[in-house]
Amino acid sequence: MGWAKYLEDIASRHNGTSLVQRQLQKEIGRDARPNRPKAPAKSRLKTQGEQNMSKLKDFTVSTARPLPVIVLADVSGSMSANGKIDALNDAIQSMIESFAAEDHSRAEIHVAVIAFGKGGARLHQPLLPAAQIKWERVGAAGNTPMGAAFDLVVKMVEDHAQIPSRAYRPTVVLVSDGQPTDEWREPLQRLLASDRASKASRFVLGIGDDADPAMLAEFLADPSARVYSAHEARQIKNFFRWVTMSVTQRTRSVNPNSVVVVDPTALDDYDF
Repeated sequence: MGWAKYLEDIASRHNGTSLVQRQLQKEIGRDARPNRPKAPAKSRLKTQGEQNMSKLKDFTVSTARPLPVIVLADVSGSMSANGKIDALNDAIQSMIESFAAEDHSRAEIHVAVIAFGKGGARLHQPLLPAAQIKWERVGAAGNTPMGAAFDLVVKMVEDHAQIPSRAYRPTVVLVSDGQPTDEWREPLQRLLASDRASKASRFVLGIGDDADPAMLAEFLADPSARVYSAHEARQIKNFFRWVTMSVTQRTRSVNPNSVVVVDPTALDDYDF
């Protein structure tokens, strides 16, 4: 064998061994690496995050205690004059929308509307969380069966299926433009004697010259409380803005059971 051939043979063996060794090292290195799970796709992470936030929101809402607001709305025929019924509808709708936008971490505002007019008193809007309500406008016709409305609100407030024991004390708002046309004294006494209804925070608005402030004051049963009056549509809306502010202040307080009545002069256009 010549010297050149000898060197070629040695080089061939050396290179072959190196290739084998490098291949073995490569395989060993691959096996030695830990099996790491693939990172989830961004879209999957986003979906999981959204699900977690949704669960947190559901938990927050489910732990919030209901704060009922019940409106006793006079929808008698006289309310159809001078835009009163339209102003009342607009004011209630605006109130519900404001309540729906409130933070529900401590209290969730529920709203019901009892309409009294033609055919007696009826539950026009069942008690529901404000965020779930789509307001259906109410028309005006008939007389003013206010006594029937008092009986209906007592029945609602005393019903633990509608207002559970864990609920905060309710707010009851009475709006009327005239004298009751049914027996109202005994129903009102039942309301004031009711263990739960008597503890409600109460607001009242008399609309027009035919409303009886003395009679409406009996609903408040508080000499220091005031019967507010409205003679224009905008004053009806301002009254409900004031009620809205007072109720929302309760939801933001440390103790929403405390009665908070915002000074109505705090409104930029107070005139009712």
